[in-house]
Amino acid sequence: MKVDSLALLADAGHNLSDVAGLVLAWGGALAGELRPNAHHTYDWKRGSVLAAFANALILLVAIGALAWEAVGRLASPVAQVAAQGETVMIVAGIGIVINTATALLFMRGRKNDLNIRGAFLHMAADAVVSAGVVVAGALTLWMQWTWLDPAVRLAIGAVILVSTWSLFKQSLHLLFDGVRDSVDAVAVKRVLESLPGVQTVHDLHIWATGTTQIALTAHPVMPEGHAGDAFLETAADKLRDLFNITHVTLQVTQKPSTTACTNW
Repeated sequence: MKVDSLALLADAGHNLSDVAGLVLAWGGALAGELRPNAHHTYDWKRGSVLAAFANALILLVAIGALAWEAVGRLASPVAQVAAQGETVMIVAGIGIVINTATALLFMRGRKNDLNIRGAFLHMAADAVVSAGVVVAGALTLWMQWTWLDPAVRLAIGAVILVSTWSLFKQSLHLLFDGVRDSVDAVAVKRVLESLPGVQTVHDLHIWATGTTQIALTAHPVMPEGHAGDAFLETAADKLRDLFNITHVTLQVTQKPSTTACTNW
């Protein structure tokens, strides 16, 4: 039997794109495990950011395509959809179980990894969306409302868009070496300048090498000269404890460099 439910098509299409997203997330995680070499000295952790970005991009394209079809269905409703409410409810009900179980697998790691958080949000959103499709199927079967199916599709698209847009913005931000939202760059500079002997800090750069690791380079200006390894260890410990910055490179100078990058 051919099922013409656009809400069910939207739910199925989104689930299919999430499978692709999970494969991308898995590939990005595997890339992050590869060891650095002479050609990739920062290893391959950026792969997890690329995976998150590709995942968001695929979903945004899918949302646009199905929303366009939904608008067309509102203008010309498909009458036989009303007779398929029971099929829609059964298939969407299966989706609720699968999506909820999958979301639980990603619950633990969602707070610290953008890639995992993206997968978790999509699975959790899918469970809610499938529940909406079940309700739409019941109402369509009961009330014979042919307009409800495309209307639910538009609502589903809006729900998906909210979670996907956040993932898209964050992954694009990291791709352009943006500072992670969890790090206050001004506070980082203030901490470095508060260290004994530091007059000011130049060439401060903070970026994410992946979805979990943060790197920093800076030129602390110390007129009295290099303070030794103890200074570097203290600075690295503070940056790790306060901001979770784990890859720190400091070049101590006695005066500001005339070739330094433009300070912000």
